[in-house]
Amino acid sequence: MSTDRLKNLPGFSIDWVAAAAGDDPDVLRLENLDTDLRPPQAAIEATHAAIEADDANSYLPFIGQDVLRAAAAAHVSRLSGVDYNPQQQCVITAGGTEGMLNALLATLNEGDEVVLTDPTYAGMINRVRLAGGIPRLAPFVLRDGQWRLDLNRLVDVVNNRTRVFFIMNPSIPSGAVLSHPEWDFIAKLCVNHDCLMLYNAAMERILYDDRPYLHPASLPGMAERTITVGSVSKEYRMIGWRVGWIVGPEAIMADIGLVGIYNVVTPVGLTQGAAATALQAKDDGVAAAVIEWQRRRDVIVEELVGLPLVPAAGGWSMLLDVGAMGHDSFTASGRLLKRGKIAATPMRDWGAINSDQFVRLVFSNEPVERLRGIGARVQIALGER
Repeated sequence: MSTDRLKNLPGFSIDWVAAAAGDDPDVLRLENLDTDLRPPQAAIEATHAAIEADDANSYLPFIGQDVLRAAAAAHVSRLSGVDYNPQQQCVITAGGTEGMLNALLATLNEGDEVVLTDPTYAGMINRVRLAGGIPRLAPFVLRDGQWRLDLNRLVDVVNNRTRVFFIMNPSIPSGAVLSHPEWDFIAKLCVNHDCLMLYNAAMERILYDDRPYLHPASLPGMAERTITVGSVSKEYRMIGWRVGWIVGPEAIMADIGLVGIYNVVTPVGLTQGAAATALQAKDDGVAAAVIEWQRRRDVIVEELVGLPLVPAAGGWSMLLDVGAMGHDSFTASGRLLKRGKIAATPMRDWGAINSDQFVRLVFSNEPVERLRGIGARVQIALGER
C-alpha cells in the first residue's frame, strides 16, 4: 500500500522507452539526457588517480571535500557576481537531483506551494510532492515560434502559501530560455512575496544563437533568497560521476547540509576531485560542446521543417507537438519507435497545459551524420493514421 506522497506519482517514462529501444543500433536514441561528447580530459585523469587515493575512499567530509566546495562556490560566484563563502555557503551532493530534493526538504513545510514552469522536468515536479509541497504550474506559451512564460498566469499561481519558486533555465524538456524581462518579473514576485528561489542551474550555460547569460542571484533583492543547485553532469559531460553542489544564503545552508547527511550521508568520494578539476580547468570544453549541440539541434529543425516543432533556445531537448498531428504522447512515442526507429519520450505528466500533446527529442547523444534523415522517419511514423 502506497503512502499518500506516492499515490499520485507517475512512473518515469524515459526508462520505459529506453527498455523498448533495447540495443538496436539503428534506433536514434533521443529519449534520454545522455551525451557522447567527452568530459574534460583533466577530469578523466583525476578520476583514474582517485582510485589509488585513500582520501577518496572515505565517507568524510560529509558535506564535501574542501577543494570541491571552494571550486563550486567560486564557480557560482563568477556567474552570479555574488561572493559566496565555501565553508558556510556550499555543500556537495551526489548529483544535482539529490541537491534539489535536499533543498526542498530543508525549505518546505507540508502544504507549502512551489511555483514551476509548465512544462518542466518531471523530476522537479515530483520531488516537490515527495517533500510535502504542492506544485503550482505557470505555462510557457508559443509566441513568434518561441516559448515565452505567461506572466499573467504566473501572477495567478502565486499567493500567500507560496514558499519557493523552482526554476530551471534553460528548461527541460522544452529548451525554453527566460529573457531578462521575464527574469526581472519573476524576481520581483519572489521578493514581494518573500519567497525563496531554487534555481536548477544544470544547463545554465548551454545557450544557443548567442543568447545572453543571466543568474537570478544577480537581480535586485535575490542574492539573499537564491539557492543554486548545479552539477557537472550536463555542461561538463560527466553524468556518471554523480557530483553536484548547492550554493546559497548562509541562513539556510546548514539545514540543507543536515538533510544531505541524513539522506545519502556523503557525496561520491572517488569523483569529487575530478569535478573540482573540471570546474578549475582553463578550457572546460563547454563552449565547444555548445557549438556541437547547436549543430545537432539545427539539423533536426531543418529536417522537421513544416512540422510543429519548437526549436530549443538552450539545453539538450525540444518538443514536437504530436497532438497537432492527431496523437497523444504515448501513441506517438510508440509509433516513432516501431515505425521510425526513433526513441522519444512521451511528455504526459511533465506539465498540465503542456503535457500529453508533446514528445521530447533529445539531441545531445546522436551525431549530425545519424540525425540526417530524421525528417523522413518522423513522417513515416506519424504522417499516416
